[in-house]
Amino acid sequence: MRFDNLTKYRLSCNQNVNKLLSAPGMIDVATHEFTTPVREVLKPEQMPAWESSQAYRDLVGFIIAMNEAVKNKSLNDECHISQLTTNLLDMLNTISSWIDEIPPVDQPQRFGNKAFKDVYSRLQEKGESIVKAALDEQYQRAAPEIYMYLVESIGNSTRIDYGSGHELSFIAFLCCLFKIGAYTQEDSVAAVNKVFQRYIEVMRKMQQTYNMEPAGSHGVWSLDDYQFVPFLWGSSQLLDHKRIHPKSFPKPEVYEYFAKDYMFLGCVKFINQVKTGPFAEHSNQLWNISGVPHWHKVNSGLVKMYKAEVLAKFPVVQHFLFGSILSIKPA
Repeated sequence: MRFDNLTKYRLSCNQNVNKLLSAPGMIDVATHEFTTPVREVLKPEQMPAWESSQAYRDLVGFIIAMNEAVKNKSLNDECHISQLTTNLLDMLNTISSWIDEIPPVDQPQRFGNKAFKDVYSRLQEKGESIVKAALDEQYQRAAPEIYMYLVESIGNSTRIDYGSGHELSFIAFLCCLFKIGAYTQEDSVAAVNKVFQRYIEVMRKMQQTYNMEPAGSHGVWSLDDYQFVPFLWGSSQLLDHKRIHPKSFPKPEVYEYFAKDYMFLGCVKFINQVKTGPFAEHSNQLWNISGVPHWHKVNSGLVKMYKAEVLAKFPVVQHFLFGSILSIKPA
């Protein structure tokens, strides 16, 4: 994997990023006609429509914008905490409490505990209401469309698996909040360091409780069985760190001590908790990244890798939902 600098790519996305985050009137919730999001990319030959769509442009711009927002900011740095951020954290805590209320069932197979279906069904049933409750009244008309991204973000109830496509749905959920103006640029750091971080924590709990299968895992050749974006945004948090360099993160004394402060290191700690054997063997791709000299090259490389290994993959995109906020229409 080649790790080039991100300058040209940032310039190409800059206009879209600014439009996304600095224009709260981009969608007028009071007059906009919301729709029920549906799958639109049903066969591989439809991938070009996705790559030229409004949704693709907005999501890539959003990921870059959040990447910039958390540059050199640890999870515990002070940031603006709006009422919506507080409400979203409460919402994620509610979902976490459902995991406690719905224990795994006894079953012959090790993976894919069927109790997850009950959690999924509860979120399907209550998702719209808990999203509406989190939003200020002026944005609640958007809840019937937005909540479906939240439902899709916890995994697949048929296969009882979870992967980067489900993670993408939560990215879409956050992106929608910015597009309707419920979140503004002032909320960018909290959206990543508070809300997204809490989502990752809840999903780790979900994965471990119900022994969820990795969706489309590439084994040791992927960054992680389940996540991607925490590594991308997490590397931005470390861009100019004076003590922690890429070569440092595989060391237990580093990831154990700094896991609570940096998303990337929290991911590495979790991997080492759930996998056994030498790190270089069970996480070969990450081990290779530890050989990159600077976080800037790691970060720019992960953006390119995300586009190639997640956004350009039909098995991921075929499940993505398109609506009026994130549209399949050409950008």
